[in-house]
Amino acid sequence: MRMAHWAVIIPADRWATERLFHHDTLTVAGSAGVKPAAGDEVLLVAGDEVPHVVGLGVVAEQETRRRGAHGVPEVEIVYSRRSFDEPVPAEGLTLDEAVAAIGEDVFRGLAAKLGGDRDKQTWLVSLDLPIEAASPAEAVRQFWSYVLELGPSELPTFVSPSGDELAMQAFVLGEEANLDPEEDEED
Repeated sequence: MRMAHWAVIIPADRWATERLFHHDTLTVAGSAGVKPAAGDEVLLVAGDEVPHVVGLGVVAEQETRRRGAHGVPEVEIVYSRRSFDEPVPAEGLTLDEAVAAIGEDVFRGLAAKLGGDRDKQTWLVSLDLPIEAASPAEAVRQFWSYVLELGPSELPTFVSPSGDELAMQAFVLGEEANLDPEEDEED
């Protein structure tokens, strides 16, 4: 059985969520008359004005597929590689639909350029909040309440490579953020 190759556009609102939270799968609305089969390979594309390839995936088994709005089947894709922070320009792709068949040569060419999570390393990630509480358990409950209430748009998260804590960087909404008030005053 020969597998097909597809390009799938990640809608802007879903792309924002994908950049903030780790998911094993991505479900997007299909296109009328387009039917990717289980095991087909997929290039994941994001970006409104300048599309970029941000990941690779495989179409999930058909039993897990659902129908979305207007009865169009949704396409569930299992991630095989993510390159959210170093996307590849979608050169050679013409996408008129959210889900479009593409040639194997275009697929292989863009997939070969995609870096991503092939080279993993260990990172230390922290979120520190000063919390006044009557007990450690109460402090933990308040901590999780703050995390749920404020979320990644308001809480800075600190990350550094394991073993190099001096290289710590702050991130807000998945993007590097400068939290030094003195540098803000100089601008």
